[in-house]
Amino acid sequence: MTPEQQADYLLRDVDTFLPTAEELVDRIRDSKETGRPLRVKLGLDPTANVITLGWAVVLWKLREFQDLGHKAVLILGTFTAQVGDPSGQSETRKRLTASQVESFAASVKRNFGEILLTQEDLLKIRPNADWLASLDMREVLELTASTTLAQMLERDDFAKRFADRRPISMMEFMYPLLQGYDSVAVEADVELGGTDQLFNLMMGRQVQRRYGQAPQMVLTMPLLVGTDGKKKMSQSLGNYVNISPPYSEMFGKTMSIPDSAMPQWYMLASGLPIEEIRAALAALEDGTLHPGHAKRRLARAVVDRYQPGQGEIEEQAFDRQFVRREIPDDIPTYQLPPGEPEGEVYLPALLADAGLVASRSEGSRMLAQGAVRINGEKVTDEQVWRLRLLSTTHGTVVSVGKRRFVRLGDSPLQQPSA
Repeated sequence: MTPEQQADYLLRDVDTFLPTAEELVDRIRDSKETGRPLRVKLGLDPTANVITLGWAVVLWKLREFQDLGHKAVLILGTFTAQVGDPSGQSETRKRLTASQVESFAASVKRNFGEILLTQEDLLKIRPNADWLASLDMREVLELTASTTLAQMLERDDFAKRFADRRPISMMEFMYPLLQGYDSVAVEADVELGGTDQLFNLMMGRQVQRRYGQAPQMVLTMPLLVGTDGKKKMSQSLGNYVNISPPYSEMFGKTMSIPDSAMPQWYMLASGLPIEEIRAALAALEDGTLHPGHAKRRLARAVVDRYQPGQGEIEEQAFDRQFVRREIPDDIPTYQLPPGEPEGEVYLPALLADAGLVASRSEGSRMLAQGAVRINGEKVTDEQVWRLRLLSTTHGTVVSVGKRRFVRLGDSPLQQPSA
């Protein structure tokens, strides 16, 4: 591609690019002439243990730069995650410990290869504790001289909290500066982020000027809404989809999104060619494509993006389980402990112990709501939730809702006894 074609390709689905597309063309042209690829930075704070489709939006944009021969510099915020990004926050975040952050970092680092090219000349992963943890007081003060309190209070979330007299810690003011210093440490030419990161990314330009570097270009991507179709995808909100197996969960959760979220998911999560996306959305708009068919097409595409050819397999499994209400084949086994006196087990306890619910109280609620089934038969709230163990049968299946199943490995169960 020519520099102009590269820029058109990279900017086709972004939310914001600064300062101008012409500067991106010029820097791509310079990189070709000098043989030095652009250094494209993305910082991710490991505040959870999986990569979601929301995170993946900007990771796939980073992959596009790699596909054009530029170098991805992935910053793992092992230091900044302990500070806490104030972006979009109405109050001070609860701080994570160093051990929590290290655990999360180890988990997500294993999955970056599902999206990014991992060759050494195309990817560098750097934990920012390498340079931030060793800053002395003189260096911290030099960093704070990059900006003013007035500039910090121009930030929307800070301004709102200040106006409402809600606390803002000095540590939170430091976060954009620390992220900006990351750009200095790796000499970033471009920094990527979600739309909620624009202030932090622009601060990077300011900090780089302070340290005598050419300011980075800034590219932000839209924030993918979660499965609720309302708020941005977040593990803390529970409205997320993990990019890793089981792919049945990826397919099923995509099928659960509201119709209103489909256009954005097609654009940001499907990985389909832009012409195919536009055709599907146009057909959806004029009614020639049924929303149910459009959602199936989307779910297949989302799965195929991470495991080519798996989308159709998951669609067939989905139909067996939810359309024809068959029990899936690949469900985990739970080994029953020795029975209580008289060979009985309390079902809310079994649901919790088998990992189908978080607690016995939740198990009781699911039973009261009619969400629990034994071998496909609903357990109603009129029945006593105590099951009698039998030693002559094997393989009883207990389910909660439509997606949580276990097969009992020992002494399976009769129907509930009155």
